[in-house]
Amino acid sequence: MTPQRWNATERYAADVFGQEDEVLRAIAEATRSAGLPPISVSAEEGRLLMILASLTPGRLAVELGSLGGYSGTWLARGLDPAGRLITIEADPHHADVAESAFRTAGIAHQVEVRRGRALAVLPGLADELGPESVDVAFVDAEKVEYPDYFRLLEPLIAPGGLYLADNVYGTGDSWIDEPDGNPGIAAIDEMNRMVAGNARFEAVAIPIRTGLLIARRRE
Repeated sequence: MTPQRWNATERYAADVFGQEDEVLRAIAEATRSAGLPPISVSAEEGRLLMILASLTPGRLAVELGSLGGYSGTWLARGLDPAGRLITIEADPHHADVAESAFRTAGIAHQVEVRRGRALAVLPGLADELGPESVDVAFVDAEKVEYPDYFRLLEPLIAPGGLYLADNVYGTGDSWIDEPDGNPGIAAIDEMNRMVAGNARFEAVAIPIRTGLLIARRRE
C-alpha cells in the first residue's frame, strides 16, 4: 500500500459507497455555507454509521459533537422509527446549524440537541438516562477528552450496544504513529487501548477515512 494507492482507494470508496440523497447534499452544503470547518464524516462513513445503528434495537443514540448535523442525520436514519438521538454540541452556532439540518431531514422530532461541552453535559445526562440505556454512542468531539468520554459513556451502553469513535487513527493533521508532543493523538491512543482492553467489549478499528472504532458491548 502506497500513499498514492491509499488516496485512490479512498476516491474509489467515495465514488462507489458515498452516494448522498438530496437531503444529505443540502445538509452538507448548508454546513459549508455556514462556515463550519470541513470535518464532517464522509458519506461512506455516514452510511456505515447508519448500518451499524440499524443492527441494534435503535431505541436511543448519543452523539458527542453535532457539528452541522450531517453525521447525526445518518445515525438517526439507522434508528428505530420510534428511536431518538441526543446530540451534544459545545458551539452555539454549530448547534443552530445542526438543528436546522434535522428540520431539513424531517427528523427534528427524533433528535434533541443538548448545548454545552460534552464533559459538562454527560454526567447529568448519565443520571437522567440511567445505566445500560444507550444502544449507540458516537464520539467525534474534543480528541484530548476521548478517554474521559469512554469512562462516562461505558456504563450507559446497553448489552449488545455499540460504542463508536471517529478519528481513531488520526486527525488529518497528525496520525497515530506520531504521538510525541500531540496530546490529542496521545489521548486517542489511550482511549483505543482502554476500549480494546475492556472485558465488557469486543472492539476493532477500521481504516475508513481517519479510522472508526467499533466496540460492541457483550451481551
